[in-house]
Amino acid sequence: MKLETLLKNSLVTALNPSVLELENESHGHNVPKHSETHFRLVIVSEHFNELSRVKRHQLVYKAADDALKQGVHALAMQCFTESEWAESPARLTSPPCKGGMKKDPR
Repeated sequence: MKLETLLKNSLVTALNPSVLELENESHGHNVPKHSETHFRLVIVSEHFNELSRVKRHQLVYKAADDALKQGVHALAMQCFTESEWAESPARLTSPPCKGGMKKDPR
């Protein structure tokens, strides 16, 4: 099973999100073609109600444990409650990789 599929299925099962956007950003890093090592996640779930940002991230890491153990190197995430998402559905973009990016002009 592809890591992206494993990660997505694990998050859906554990957190029942109303919004789940998972983007493989591995192409922007110094990794082999078609890698699944770097992901960006936007997730909205009622499970995040009354939890701090740290506790929300801990829930995601727990749900993503199998995928993380199988080779996911980086998981950038934004975790929202339903009401936060309704107020401001902001999505951040990941900064460019500075650790040996293939497109580095040096």
